[in-house]
Amino acid sequence: MDHCHTSDLISLEQALDKMLSQISPLQQTESIALTSAAGRITATPVISPIAVPPFANSAMDGYAVRIGELQANVPLPVAGKAFAGAPFNGVWPANSCIRIMTGAPIPFGADAVIMQEQAEVSEAGVRFNATVNSGQNIRLAGEDILKGANVLPAGVKLGAAQLPLLASLGVADVQVIRKLKVALFSTGDELQPIGQPLQDGQIYDTNRFAVRLMLEQLGCSVIDLGIIPDDQAALRAAFLKADSEADVVISSGGVSVGEADYTKQMLDELGNVSFWKLAIKPGKPFAFGKLQNAWFCGLPGNPVSAALTFYQLVQPLLAKLAGHTEWHMPPRLKARALTPLKKSPGRLDFQRGIFTSNAEGELVVSTTGHQGSHVFSSYSQGNCFIVLERERGSVAAGETVEIEPFNALLRN
Repeated sequence: MDHCHTSDLISLEQALDKMLSQISPLQQTESIALTSAAGRITATPVISPIAVPPFANSAMDGYAVRIGELQANVPLPVAGKAFAGAPFNGVWPANSCIRIMTGAPIPFGADAVIMQEQAEVSEAGVRFNATVNSGQNIRLAGEDILKGANVLPAGVKLGAAQLPLLASLGVADVQVIRKLKVALFSTGDELQPIGQPLQDGQIYDTNRFAVRLMLEQLGCSVIDLGIIPDDQAALRAAFLKADSEADVVISSGGVSVGEADYTKQMLDELGNVSFWKLAIKPGKPFAFGKLQNAWFCGLPGNPVSAALTFYQLVQPLLAKLAGHTEWHMPPRLKARALTPLKKSPGRLDFQRGIFTSNAEGELVVSTTGHQGSHVFSSYSQGNCFIVLERERGSVAAGETVEIEPFNALLRN
């Protein structure tokens, strides 16, 4: 597209600002078992019901001592033993020590633990050959987490780093934001469900399949309405059903300007459109608006464009709506292009690339090859977007470009 024809297109940043400024996180919450909470978002701060550790314990295998009883080269007899789960509860005579294992509760009165490597054991007792400081090798109660401490704020996605922590505190249930409900359908008489034989002029409906996979990976409940034919009545019925059941409605196809593209007409009738065209490539025909109840995102029909607009626009929208306050896109990095990159000024270009580090530790990137909006294999081959500025032209090998590593949605 010529540069002069792009002045009416809004930028990616403007589109995101328009979308996110209108979105408020869901307020409905539910309490679920910790064992079922993977991938869910905390609705309230999680407060620790206990101190961690719950009691002072030994950080080493060694000997618990009272520092005031230590004398140079004078052995102390062993008065007992303390193990994790089996503390020493007997009478501790003066001028003696307690054999103690890592994790065992500190006997009352002890003010240091001397590691066994700094001890010499004989029939006369244990002689210590190191300087001993008060509190040495003792983990204090609450040293890691105090009882009543805010362990996790609201808006955190629960995963392998968070759930074991809560389990260690004895937290059995957690308050989370309810799952987003997303209705999804594709439009087009040319589309055929995956697994069915293709007729003349038909293609497989890969967009809906790909978007559904990404929605499920993001933890959404998906309402899959299938393929809607290029028929106004059928499309209206699909929109009304989706709007009545979902928080977000996502369509694929039908957002360009063809004679059979009725999506814009339906949106004008049933809701409001915030914007329709973006100054990005691929993915110019992306629609965002509001139906009576649900938000609407219209993805382009081309597979690469649909995945790109979902990744760059729908993904952050869903994260905010789901209350995921810590979500962010991967940072963009500088890399040296190893291959020429073809581009015309006018739109921000997201080309698929393969980046790595060379022998000098420099980031370098090469193209996955043909960048057509139908070449979905570029996602499986690549590991990043090469982000070329809106007014930039073609790039020669050796020039510096920005790259955006794929996050978990696209990462191989």
